[in-house]
Amino acid sequence: QVQLVESGGGLVQAGGSLRLSCAASGNIFRINTMGWYRQVPGKQRELVATINSPGSTNYADSVKGRFTISRDDAKNTVYLQMNTLKPEDTAVYYCNAEIYRSPIRKGDYWGPGTQVTVFS
Repeated sequence: QVQLVESGGGLVQAGGSLRLSCAASGNIFRINTMGWYRQVPGKQRELVATINSPGSTNYADSVKGRFTISRDDAKNTVYLQMNTLKPEDTAVYYCNAEIYRSPIRKGDYWGPGTQVTVFS
């Protein structure tokens, strides 16, 4: 059984910062790529940032220079540091991870999401 749980969302003023965390737990053999996605009403879920096992990162153009993704493999946790937040960053943020439950069995997992609201 594998579970992802996000934390750190909330209400923040434009220009402020938030740090999201996502901890994976359960039957984990190895975690490959981890990432953050976000979704607003009426739109499809979109990529925010990803980080693979060697540590290479990828960001959406809209968050480059403002957001930083990182991971702590000892804690099975991925983070998203969000700075200079804008109202358009308002969304439900979801954690995603590609996880091996054994050396030959893997799955794609999602957390339940955490709300981020930026007001001006």
